[in-house]
Amino acid sequence: MQLRYAFRLYPDAAQQAALAKAFGCARVVFNDAVRARENARKAGQPFPTAGELSRKLITEAKRTKERSWLGEVSAVVLQQSLRDAESAYRNFFASLKDTRKGPKVGAPRYKSRKDARQSVRFTANARWGITDSGRLNLPKIGAVKVRWSRTLPATPTSVTVLRDAAGRYFASFVVDTDHAADTAGMPATDRTVGIDLGLIHFAVLSDGTKIGSPRFLRRAEKKLKKAQRELSRKQKGSKNRAKARLKVARAHAKVADARREFHHQLSTKLIRENQAIAVEDLSVAGLARTKLAKSVHDAGWAQFLSMLQYKAARYGRVLVKAGRFTPTSQTCSTCGAVDGPKPLHVREWTCSGCGAVHDRDTNAAINVKTAAGLAVSACGAPVRPGVIPAQREETGSHGFPTGNRAAGAAQEPVGKARILALQGEEHVN
Repeated sequence: MQLRYAFRLYPDAAQQAALAKAFGCARVVFNDAVRARENARKAGQPFPTAGELSRKLITEAKRTKERSWLGEVSAVVLQQSLRDAESAYRNFFASLKDTRKGPKVGAPRYKSRKDARQSVRFTANARWGITDSGRLNLPKIGAVKVRWSRTLPATPTSVTVLRDAAGRYFASFVVDTDHAADTAGMPATDRTVGIDLGLIHFAVLSDGTKIGSPRFLRRAEKKLKKAQRELSRKQKGSKNRAKARLKVARAHAKVADARREFHHQLSTKLIRENQAIAVEDLSVAGLARTKLAKSVHDAGWAQFLSMLQYKAARYGRVLVKAGRFTPTSQTCSTCGAVDGPKPLHVREWTCSGCGAVHDRDTNAAINVKTAAGLAVSACGAPVRPGVIPAQREETGSHGFPTGNRAAGAAQEPVGKARILALQGEEHVN
């Protein structure tokens, strides 16, 4: 599996200027590639090939007076920018033909120098490296100071240097992990758990454990409101407005970092303690269009589920998603009777069939586990056997997807035997 490891960079003033030049050159080459293809489309001509674009927009452009400054940055950065444009067009055409998974994507657009995020990528042939003193040596930029928060598990294949809206610099390394070593480092367990995600509690487990919702955005709203008000009062184009914008961006970055750290810690804990995890296949995009949109975005369910997904694939665990339309909050986990929908303020209810008193969230978590086929009786048989999709997709870390290792598997009954079978397959693969 390929993963990304990001580390904070601290370039000096000269290195920041060199990075800004690299960002600008990569952006110009990308825009030139988009413009060349758009002109060909409007003229009814075939799209220029990648080789033609490389020769015209890089090799020949460096010899002209208007683009001579392209020679001041590494040629690898410019070539990777062309590859990004090619990849954007491939995704666009695949989306038009419905051969690409996920939401529809539009045609590539021109990049702006005012974009919040700027990045350049260096591959192995760029001759970048890590010095003996722990600095990141980049061609035509220099040895940049890195804050190493952990060691890399393997030699990285490429590095992406990026600057975010808060003005921070990061180095993101692509590393090939060892699946056998990762699974061997996980403690052996046969525990299974169902998870019900919510807003009052971030997650409620089928064993009754309730994990509170940190609500990072809600807690920072007062500070964000003040910073945003100061920004709105600054004159556009002034230096004070630029300072105020940076202050707002840093406040938002602090909230996002805290939320991401919380998701990482919780997802790692669940993966370490359980062999199989059942979650509900939520429509986060749909919920984000309701009146609870701010709270849904603040919870960050999509990011958390993505972390669970790639960590389960990495460490040989099983992640199963229950059906999106399963009435987990309406079904009695004791007798299976469907008691009908209930308003959100009802946190406890009594089953009209068997008289059992249920906590709404704990009951839903148990039903998620049962609907996913992970609830096993004392004799080892599934409580409610049935056919469910055994989804075992593998992704990279947040923001850097690497694709699927296995496509959607065939629908099979999942019980204790299926869990052990999947565990065996992970070790074999």
